Amino acid sequence: MDRRGQKLKFTAVAVVVVLALTGFSTSKGHSRGSSHSGGGGGCSSSSQNHDSSSSSSGGGSGSTYHDYDDDDDYTDDTYGDGGSSSTSTTQQDATVELVDCATPSEAYATVEVTNPNATGGYFTVTVDFLDAGSDRVEERSTDEYVGGNDTATVQVDLSSPGVAAKVDHCDPEQYAPAN
Repeated sequence: MDRRGQKLKFTAVAVVVVLALTGFSTSKGHSRGSSHSGGGGGCSSSSQNHDSSSSSSGGGSGSTYHDYDDDDDYTDDTYGDGGSSSTSTTQQDATVELVDCATPSEAYATVEVTNPNATGGYFTVTVDFLDAGSDRVEERSTDEYVGGNDTATVQVDLSSPGVAAKVDHCDPEQYAPAN
């Protein structure tokens, strides 16, 4: 019986060694120490080539790495259908022209915003309210929707009517960025 047990142990060890040398693995390349580039399985034979970009000069069948796991080795951005697609169109900035500046009786500036895009969108309109010495009294912004290839009249309010008495002239930002 002692000899039979030794024979059984030897056979088990031989099977483990053969499996280890041939790279056999029941996992999908996700076990400790393996990586997608290595192909998984603990193969240490120098005749096997796991780089699928070049052919093997020896080792017979199974010497070229094939990725059979369920995981994709690429990100969605590779194929353009991921989070931020490069095919999405970015709207151009709208142009802004001053119509009227704030007065002591009107605590707002009036501007015309022209959307050069075929589709409508929201644009951030910014106006500098300046005193007689061209020092800033306030800078105010508002978001406004403008239809595609359209012009809208937009009112940019001061923070309070009392501030309007300090305003001498207005200087709107020339372009309103799309939101």
